[in-house]
Amino acid sequence: MSKDIRIKKGLNINLVGAAEQATSKAVLSNVYAIQLSDFHGITPKMLVKQGAEVKAGEPLFYNKNIEEMLFVSPVSGELIEIERGDRRRILTLKILADKTQESITGSVLDVEKASKAEIKASLLKGGCWPFIKQRPYDVIANPDTTPKSIFVSGYASAPLQANVNYVLQGKEKELQAAITALGKLTPGKVHVSVDAKGTSPLSTLKGVELHKVSGPHPAGLVGTQINRIDPINKGELVWTVSPQDLVIIGEYLLTGKYNAERIVALVGSSVKVPKYYQTKIGAEISTFLYASGVNEENFRVINGDVLTGSKSRPDGYLGTYNNTVTVIPEGDDYEFFGWNKPVFNKISATRALTFSWLQPNKKYDLTTNTNGEHRAFVVTGQYEEVFPLDIYPMQLLKACMVKDLDEMEQLGLYEVAPEDFSLTEFICISKQPHQKIIREGLDLLQKEIG
Repeated sequence: MSKDIRIKKGLNINLVGAAEQATSKAVLSNVYAIQLSDFHGITPKMLVKQGAEVKAGEPLFYNKNIEEMLFVSPVSGELIEIERGDRRRILTLKILADKTQESITGSVLDVEKASKAEIKASLLKGGCWPFIKQRPYDVIANPDTTPKSIFVSGYASAPLQANVNYVLQGKEKELQAAITALGKLTPGKVHVSVDAKGTSPLSTLKGVELHKVSGPHPAGLVGTQINRIDPINKGELVWTVSPQDLVIIGEYLLTGKYNAERIVALVGSSVKVPKYYQTKIGAEISTFLYASGVNEENFRVINGDVLTGSKSRPDGYLGTYNNTVTVIPEGDDYEFFGWNKPVFNKISATRALTFSWLQPNKKYDLTTNTNGEHRAFVVTGQYEEVFPLDIYPMQLLKACMVKDLDEMEQLGLYEVAPEDFSLTEFICISKQPHQKIIREGLDLLQKEIG
């Protein structure tokens, strides 16, 4: 029996360029890259040297603070470059893929009979542990801890985000194996959320507490669901896993092989034929970007969705946790007196000058233009209208900015991740970087309190 969650506060951003439900195989990438920025808070220690030959699933580096936490290669080939930044900090690892792929094969577990320790050891050794995130702090989970519950959100509410129900078709066996294994890592429940209006492969899973979610974005964010189902208090831990990462975990447990395959939605108004592509983690975005055609010369590629993704070059690489690549027009033009006239082609959370509220189902062709610059951080009451968590968003943001640890704790920083503030950042008339502020606050709280 499922439990229904209905979110009322939020804002749906309907954009042109949703992917049609058709999947093509992307051109095989020559080079694959692991970007260390994907693994926040990890200090890598290399296990192989530049020029070494590696196989798919072979460990490349480990976490300095937790040595058993391994990070593996998505493909077999030659490690051709270790890109470093300031103080020789590792930024990117690039692998020239072999024409014939070879994988390391680990031991296959019987997840029904395996113990908690055996499951942990298998996931750590196989390179699957980095797919498990924890809250507070929104970092890779510490395997030495035990969460009170585990959450999986199968409801995609972000603009143009990949349809979870579509990309998981035919993966029921892998999903069940992963869920069965994760269920042994917590004394609590494994909470799985699905779209109340659709039919999801996640709905048939055993050993979970199912929740049917409806409402505007950010209803699909796992933080919103945690807040409604099992809120986090000081001293408590919750783990989260994305649905496509469940497939990788489940396949590894069933076969002993690490398969970095991803079904990626290429979306956005600048794409001629938005659709899905079968590729791998770390692949060159250009291997499927131009296959669908691009409408214009001046565009921006976003590794992820428009609210939480990162800016990428067309020859950049697919992020470890991303299943969406968005391409929209670059908004580097200036609109003369744009603030002083009625607007019909932009979205706003207010009714001042903009008329999007009159056309709730209209789809918009937006650019990257922020329509303003940084200005005084003023109290408007707007954030609360689109922020469904039981938290005061403005007060928490200001507590993070002034580094007031006591206030940050009391106002609920333990419960949030940067993505939970992506919508408030979108509507912010002060043009403040909310996600960056929350990320810095989380890092400070983890450093000082741990």
